[in-house]
Amino acid sequence: MKVGFIGFGEVASTLSRGLLDQGVEVLTCVEGRSPKTVDLAKSAGVELLLTFQEVVESSDVLLSTVVPDQAVHVAKEVGKNFKGVYADLNNVSPSTVKEALSYVSPGKTTDAAMMGGIKNGLKTPIIASGPGAEIFAELNQYGMNIEVIGLEIGQASALKMLRSAYTKGVSALLFETLYAAYQMDVDEVLLGYLNQTEGPFFQESATSRIKSSAFHAKRRAQEMDEVLEFLSYYEDPLMIRAACEFFHLLPARTGIIRKKPADYREMFREVDYKGE
Repeated sequence: MKVGFIGFGEVASTLSRGLLDQGVEVLTCVEGRSPKTVDLAKSAGVELLLTFQEVVESSDVLLSTVVPDQAVHVAKEVGKNFKGVYADLNNVSPSTVKEALSYVSPGKTTDAAMMGGIKNGLKTPIIASGPGAEIFAELNQYGMNIEVIGLEIGQASALKMLRSAYTKGVSALLFETLYAAYQMDVDEVLLGYLNQTEGPFFQESATSRIKSSAFHAKRRAQEMDEVLEFLSYYEDPLMIRAACEFFHLLPARTGIIRKKPADYREMFREVDYKGE
């Protein structure tokens, strides 16, 4: 079994390590990518091929794990000649995934969506739909946690969008709430009381979301663009529109964050939240 990754960020590197441990050959190409991406791929121990097309031609399964605005572009590059299973694992709307997969040879295309944090590695729940979903789910033999939910492209990504609407909306609200509490020096007290009502793991989850929001703000903004587009077919999503604007503005307020902050307070000290 040869699994190729298109794009090599946190998701690809984490899944790669797990698949390699299971004896799967993992391939990618880092031509033209940043030094950080190159280092990530090398440290994961995957096989580095010289060109994108080599990865396509050599893979039984291709996983697209790029930023949302590149999902269609890379699918076009793969094209109709790929004979294996192509899974779009990007956080994009059903309309975007349908467009992307329209450029790939039909029959084995898969709409796939992660329904949990990648910190759980291969055990991270992934839902899949589309004509190639059952074949994609054969990766469960190598430790992955894939559930086939249907045969139609767009079903998995729709559920992912709805989950993202909730999780990223909550993350934006948490960031603003805790930042105000930090300014008043009552953030720890607030978290303590929220723990009483939201559950014993709330504080850990909340602070993790706040740090991830700042570190991945640019990607989150693109993901929320997709969520907003999707939900706009069904309603006027006022809350999601506000959360989308929040993530677009956040990088200017936090500045460039090159690694995830160890402590939310350290990050808050650097935040110019009023844009002054």
